[in-house]
Amino acid sequence: GGIEAEAGMLGQPLYFVMPEVIGFRLTGSLSEGATATDLALTVTQVLRKKGVVGKFVEFFGPGLSNIGLEDRATVANMAPEYGATIGFFPVDSETLRFLRNTGRTEEQIALVEAYYKAQNMFRTDDTPEPVFSDIVELDLSTIVPSLAGPKRPQDRVELTAMKEEFNGIIRTPIDKGGYGLSDNKIEEMIEVKHANGSVSKMGTGAVVIAAITSCTNTSNPSVMMAAGLVAKKAVELGLKRPAYVKTSLTPGSLVVTDYLEKANLLKPLEKLGFYVAGYGCATCIGNSGPLPDEVSSAITDNDMTVAAVLSGNRNFEGRVHAQVKANYLASPPLVVAYAIAGTVNIDLANDPIGYDGKNQPVYLKDIWPSSKEISDAIGVAMSPESFREKYANVFTQNERWNQIDVPQGESYEWDDKSTYIQNPPFFENLGPDIDDISEIKGASVLALLGDSVTTDHISPAGNIKA
Repeated sequence: GGIEAEAGMLGQPLYFVMPEVIGFRLTGSLSEGATATDLALTVTQVLRKKGVVGKFVEFFGPGLSNIGLEDRATVANMAPEYGATIGFFPVDSETLRFLRNTGRTEEQIALVEAYYKAQNMFRTDDTPEPVFSDIVELDLSTIVPSLAGPKRPQDRVELTAMKEEFNGIIRTPIDKGGYGLSDNKIEEMIEVKHANGSVSKMGTGAVVIAAITSCTNTSNPSVMMAAGLVAKKAVELGLKRPAYVKTSLTPGSLVVTDYLEKANLLKPLEKLGFYVAGYGCATCIGNSGPLPDEVSSAITDNDMTVAAVLSGNRNFEGRVHAQVKANYLASPPLVVAYAIAGTVNIDLANDPIGYDGKNQPVYLKDIWPSSKEISDAIGVAMSPESFREKYANVFTQNERWNQIDVPQGESYEWDDKSTYIQNPPFFENLGPDIDDISEIKGASVLALLGDSVTTDHISPAGNIKA
């Protein structure tokens, strides 16, 4: 974590306790329509209920043969959200396939295989199950399309129950974790006049931010291609997003843009407003940027409870954007779907997502791609050469990055003008002798915090409003 990293940089020791290792047995395979994001959100819910803080989680079982490395990475990367120190998968033939497909040399691939086999750590379907402190089980065939929110990543909501769950929590009193809205407030519709002259109507649960973002999902081709295919089908049917929805696409890798372009899916995403805004952490960490002035004013002037839908990891209240109270994590294709719908107060399993050019209703199932369509798109657009090309000069090709003036030297160069990090006075004139450390007397509590308050609430990465 960041706190441990800072302590390490400042020369403090990190005490490492031998962890318990929880085994997570996977069986079966994902059903048609279920994504790696749905799996990751389900695993997060299961492990939060189990309680794995300070523990390692190792995934094992026959189900591993049915999920690709990219899907495994999506699950492993949610470890901070399910509370574990780490979530990891064994090395097997799927690992070697990934290395080959991402442009690694045959020599390196052979070395990885030889090393793990020599260590008796190379998994096959015949490998005996390891011994664990405890075991959790999940049948992959039970995974269904899901979101998580509106305030915590472990609060999974099945897509089919989304409207009912949202209507429940907005009526739940604030002291019980809800929003405490009256029926009149929920039904209120606010007219918004946009800069381009158009007018739209926003209500409770309006999606003001729809972001395909975060390392967890944007490095997984299956969900990214699915998002592109949803956009393509939607655009072909004449669907648009409401003007109040702020959209963005921030992949974790340059390769994503490359394969979306080759699959002819980047243009449909752009038609729905999902232009590439940058690479790396953005909306997921709170760097969503400002909402349009007219949308921001409508929310403030009418005390509106609005929503964000993002393919991120975390959704604590106020993290994504200071004005957005309800935040839902979802797969990239669902982010596109909710951008078109313009509200989370909708039953996407049964209600129309929008209307086509002939004013006929269009449903989510009409624009949702099949597994075959997704795998065909990946087959056409992805190649080892793309990875080799994009990563050959990854440390030197960004001119703007290269021009940043970086202090040289072995230790951190403190900046007295920094409003972000200052040299703690405790370390001034500190020698090797323990007697140099004086006692701290009469110190006060800076902040006494309740449950589920995180560093995101105390020190958000995004803009802090006046």
